[in-house]
Amino acid sequence: MDKSIVERFSKLDTTSVSDAMDSIGKPCGLLGLKPVNPGTVICGRAFTVHYTPCGEVKGTVGDYLDDIAAGDVVVIDNGGRDYCTVWGDLMTIVADRNKVAGTVIDGVCRDIPTVRKLGYPLYSKGCYMVTGKDRVFVDYTGKPVSISGVQVKPGDIIIADDTGVICVPAELEEKLIGIAESIAEKEGRIEAAVRSGASLKAARESVGYHSLQTKK
Repeated sequence: MDKSIVERFSKLDTTSVSDAMDSIGKPCGLLGLKPVNPGTVICGRAFTVHYTPCGEVKGTVGDYLDDIAAGDVVVIDNGGRDYCTVWGDLMTIVADRNKVAGTVIDGVCRDIPTVRKLGYPLYSKGCYMVTGKDRVFVDYTGKPVSISGVQVKPGDIIIADDTGVICVPAELEEKLIGIAESIAEKEGRIEAAVRSGASLKAARESVGYHSLQTKK
């Protein structure tokens, strides 16, 4: 996959990319995910992981971290469960050592002191100390998952910052990058104009601000 496009997306914030996705009528926001370490950012391709509840036969919580390439993003679908965690200190240590770009979880995490000490980019729906072992297990990796009702496929681009987390489908990335860069450039022109004393109305009108994210 094209690494140069990931590099270009890494220079953008989630709001510009979200507006670009709106302009083509595609959902991208992964609602409810927040940074454990404010100020950390993520941009990389998704490595997907799916958890399901245990039955009589207990499954493993997974050693999939050994299979993730440096620069990729762990995307965990734990069905939004808040009663058990699927990420803790040992996984953070290994992911950080292996230069994984970050982790996003539709669910909760634990061992926050280690996550913060390492400055690891981790986004989740909260924290809770109860282990997922014998409660949930990994039933597959490398297939499409659902995060906050949005499909994430292996290889999709995940972008996260303090505003939230978004997913850019790989099949749309070449179309989206130019739109997002254009929106960011126009937002920059508006900012420069108002800092120079222009009215907000005039600055916005000069770049057609009110139609930037409107579906074409």
